[in-house]
Amino acid sequence: MIEFYPEIRAVHVAAILLSGAWMALRGGAVLAGWRWPRGTPAWLVAGTIEGTVLTAATMLVTVLPAALFANHWLAVKLGFVALYVVAGYAALVLQSGRGRAAILLAASLAAFMLAWGTARSHHPLGWLAG
Repeated sequence: MIEFYPEIRAVHVAAILLSGAWMALRGGAVLAGWRWPRGTPAWLVAGTIEGTVLTAATMLVTVLPAALFANHWLAVKLGFVALYVVAGYAALVLQSGRGRAAILLAASLAAFMLAWGTARSHHPLGWLAG
C-alpha cells in the first residue's frame, strides 16, 4: 500500500487546506453577521471535508512506518487539531457576540497553523524546529 503514499498524501494535504479555508470563510461570514455559515449545507460541506481529512490520515498512519512517529510530533499535531476543531466549532455556534467569536476564530486558525507547522516539520516544535 506504500506505493499509494504520494496520492494519499496529496488528498490529505488538499483536504486540510480546504478545511482551513472553509473555516476561515465561515468564520469571516459569521463575524460579518451572515447566517449561512450556521446552516445545514455549510455543516454538511464541513463534515465532508473533515471526513476526507480523517480517512486520508488513517490511511497514512496505516501505510507509514511507526518509526516516523517516534518523536511524538503526531501527538502534538493532534492536540493542535483538537484545539482547531473545538475553538472553530465554538466560534461558529456560540452566539455571544462578535468579539468572542473573533477571539475563538483567531485561536482556531492559530491552532490550524501550529498543526500545519508540526506536520510539515515532523517535529513537536513545529515552525520553531527550523
